[in-house]
Amino acid sequence: EVMRDSLAASECECVTVAVRRERLYDGEGRNILDFLDLDRYLLIPNTAGCYDADTAVRCARMGREILEGLENGGANWVKLEVLGDSRTLLPDPVATLEATERLVADGFHVLCYTSDDPIIACRLKAAGATAVMPAGSPIGSGQGILNPNNLRIILEYLKADDPDYPVIVDAGVGTASDVSFAFELGADAVLLNSAVA
Repeated sequence: EVMRDSLAASECECVTVAVRRERLYDGEGRNILDFLDLDRYLLIPNTAGCYDADTAVRCARMGREILEGLENGGANWVKLEVLGDSRTLLPDPVATLEATERLVADGFHVLCYTSDDPIIACRLKAAGATAVMPAGSPIGSGQGILNPNNLRIILEYLKADDPDYPVIVDAGVGTASDVSFAFELGADAVLLNSAVA
């Protein structure tokens, strides 16, 4: 109920759901979908908890199948996370690029979580990622943007020939000032979870 009320208060338009980690039913037999207005929200499957390209692609396709059955517009979208390390939750850039290429070829709009490496960010965009989402710092750390110079370079490179290309800071944000700083650098959006959860 708290999630449902928070989403309504935020006036958001889309919600990501971790396909791999979501329990189908809670102890009372309820499903997360029981609390989401499928006509109001675009649901975007996310591959949180995946550690290789094959698993991430399989989760994305499973999310697509579920949302097609529900006739939700998020069926062809995915927030891609392919982790390389369970302690830091930093992404595996090689597996992320491979999964991006495969999912784009399969017709997905890929919102791609990645490190703050400008080279991999450029390769993800070239592979067809709909948006690149570099980490400010490790997921859940609340350390803010540890390498603003890399984020500046990512923004410069990805927006050079397409100023509207979305770059979203996706991890490690801990304070309101971190959000402001991301926007001052030129980010289009900031994904918040641990800092406000």
